[in-house]
Amino acid sequence: MARYTGAVCRLCRREGQKLFLKGDRCYTDKCALARRQYAPGQHGQGRKKNSEYGVQLRAKMMTRRYYGVLENQFYHYFELASKKPGKAGENLLAILESRLDNVVYRLGWASSRAEARQLVTHGHFTINGKRVDIPSYLTSVGEVVAIKEASLNSEKIKAVLEANASRPVPKWLDRAANNSAKVVAVAERSDIDLQVEETLIVELYSK
Repeated sequence: MARYTGAVCRLCRREGQKLFLKGDRCYTDKCALARRQYAPGQHGQGRKKNSEYGVQLRAKMMTRRYYGVLENQFYHYFELASKKPGKAGENLLAILESRLDNVVYRLGWASSRAEARQLVTHGHFTINGKRVDIPSYLTSVGEVVAIKEASLNSEKIKAVLEANASRPVPKWLDRAANNSAKVVAVAERSDIDLQVEETLIVELYSK
């Protein structure tokens, strides 16, 4: 599957806010956005006047980059969200939050979503006791996500768990002490710390 392989710090600088794409580095003085608070490229410091379309496009791109999703899959999620009752924008964010790689990240079992995708692909997690190695798997309310018992002996997993032990877990996830967690609800907008107006995405795709 295609994926972005460029410098991820450029993405944060382009959107003008931290997307926490490099884990712990984003919280230090080494963060590229903290040092250069302007867009990358030759004209990054130039004055820009955004059109209505430009503002809507930036909202979509910021959300895509935050969750690490490419265009075709993102539009598929939007179509799913549009068919659900309620607000399409909030439904879209809830779907993105339910991705397995995001759930692993939210539980503190990875330092970034990119690292979570890698760990999921390597088969370190189970859902309801069965190994799942698809980062885009959409978890459902009632499902139990756990770290494989064999994976707990991995030095990589041990280091990640120790580094992220104090990270708060959103209320729609119930993390247990035995390295497992249950999805107890659908993520609400108030649970999602992404600073974007999701209605702009709906407006963009509705044209």
